Amino acid sequence: MKERPIMTDKKRDIAREIARRYCTLNPSGIDTLASMLVPFKVMKGEKLMQEGEVCRFMYYVERGMVRQFYFKGGRDLTEHFSYEGRIVICIESFLKQIPSLLGVEALETSWLFGIPHDRFLELVETNKEMERLYRKILEHALISSQEHADSQRFENATERYLRLLKTKPEIILRAPMVHVASFLQMTPETLSRVRAAHATAE
Repeated sequence: MKERPIMTDKKRDIAREIARRYCTLNPSGIDTLASMLVPFKVMKGEKLMQEGEVCRFMYYVERGMVRQFYFKGGRDLTEHFSYEGRIVICIESFLKQIPSLLGVEALETSWLFGIPHDRFLELVETNKEMERLYRKILEHALISSQEHADSQRFENATERYLRLLKTKPEIILRAPMVHVASFLQMTPETLSRVRAAHATAE
């Protein structure tokens, strides 16, 4: 992973994209956000963040796909996927500035923009627009996490697959099925059967 030099206009474009997705910012807010963005490029298979590192950025994915994962019982399990137009954040590590239990891996060569913890949180204390942006990003992350947890608790394998296919088809199309299966908390064999049954039913 490496930072990449980039034009100020590009950062401003990315700031506008973040504002469109999470909350409206006035021109000065766009400039404030753009000024702190740090660009990164991560090659396919490269780790954006290792397990045990402190999450010092919220990352906005401009292009590509990454996954958050953890290890349990010797198995590599996928917690979350992020792709174009979405934020990836190891939320407990970012909020507490403690080592993360999650790693982040690029499934495709990916271009991201990081919002640095220290500078952003300083602004959140004094800048109402940055405070609102921070709140909206965290709300989005928490709701997404809750929806995924509820799906695991209350839906069967077929229902979980169909929900993902309906709400986030990019994951089905682009992520390796072994990672999709672990994200849906099923074996690759179960996922294969569910997909085949759905294809037959169509």
